[in-house]
Amino acid sequence: MKKTRVAIIGCGGIANSKHMPALQKNERTEMVAFCDLIIERAEAAAKKYGTPDAKVYTDYRELLKDTSIDNVHVCTPNRMHSVITVDALDSGKNVLCEKPMAINAEEAKKMLEARDRSGKVLTIGFQYRRRIMSEKMKAVIDSGALGEIYFAKANGIRRRLLPAHGVFLDKYEQGGGTLIDNGCHALDMTLWMINNYEPEYVLGSTYDKLAKCSRPGNQGNLMGTWDPDAFEVEDAGFAMIKMKNGATVILESSWALNYIYGKNDCCTICGTKGGISMELDEAQKSLRPQRLMFNNIVADRPAIQEIDVPNEYDPNFRGINANDKELANFLAAIDGTEELIVKPEQAYVVTRILDAIYKSSETGAAVYFDD
Repeated sequence: MKKTRVAIIGCGGIANSKHMPALQKNERTEMVAFCDLIIERAEAAAKKYGTPDAKVYTDYRELLKDTSIDNVHVCTPNRMHSVITVDALDSGKNVLCEKPMAINAEEAKKMLEARDRSGKVLTIGFQYRRRIMSEKMKAVIDSGALGEIYFAKANGIRRRLLPAHGVFLDKYEQGGGTLIDNGCHALDMTLWMINNYEPEYVLGSTYDKLAKCSRPGNQGNLMGTWDPDAFEVEDAGFAMIKMKNGATVILESSWALNYIYGKNDCCTICGTKGGISMELDEAQKSLRPQRLMFNNIVADRPAIQEIDVPNEYDPNFRGINANDKELANFLAAIDGTEELIVKPEQAYVVTRILDAIYKSSETGAAVYFDD
């Protein structure tokens, strides 16, 4: 079997924790090229994951000249997502770009245009749709058990998990903080659950309260310390999103918030017949079971059914995880045997909504969508 030749652009944390391990396990793929501005990171990735003749680059444009490469995984800071993706598509390569789709909606639209003119496959790394918990929840919703859905909550709450490393706090490189980092996951998953990508208007607020007032030694952060004076992005963001069909979506996102416990990468969906909610403690997710709570009316009494789900965060979990499923779907879509689970048009709507939240926070007014 001829293997698919894959290149990794950006050999940092997300490439090492998600993309390269999934590719290494997949018998259809081989990693033949690695690019990073820090050449030692590319060399280390090539040594651990690459073929014996894998090439190493510091300039992604040189990598894209290799016509033998089939697919590119874009794992860089947000600012470069659109730039590299557009160039990779135009060079005739399929692209799996890590979330968020782009630093803003204008850049994300360029990615759609490049996909259209190149005829290649593009998807975005919203792998939390592929968790067992998410797939079970989606099946309940699609069965019609909830009736007409008119309210949803996207939970991206971390209590004290602020990424004080890399470029996460750099607005130029990332475009924002918690909203564009973990908030986009919660929003994407929620819109996918309700299959609604038609926002009417957004009213949102962002904050950097804890980031600015907490000094090193009194931050209680599980991911290191930060310099409050150099903090450039939001540590919390909240929004009400009114959909054109009348439904309301509430987005809650934080890296640091005085909350009882973190509830991240989760959502709650409510309809006329019932409701369903993900229950997952961010700080204890490797220890506690993941649960779905389904509520409705039985014999004229409120009823709650608890649905246990295998814990994919448990180190002893041996099933197919969400990262592996994401990669398999990308490859199958290239073959034409499956539809993409994460369509870039959907990711584009997520980015448009994030843009609107930032604008609403700046102006203090609701932001309306023209189309």
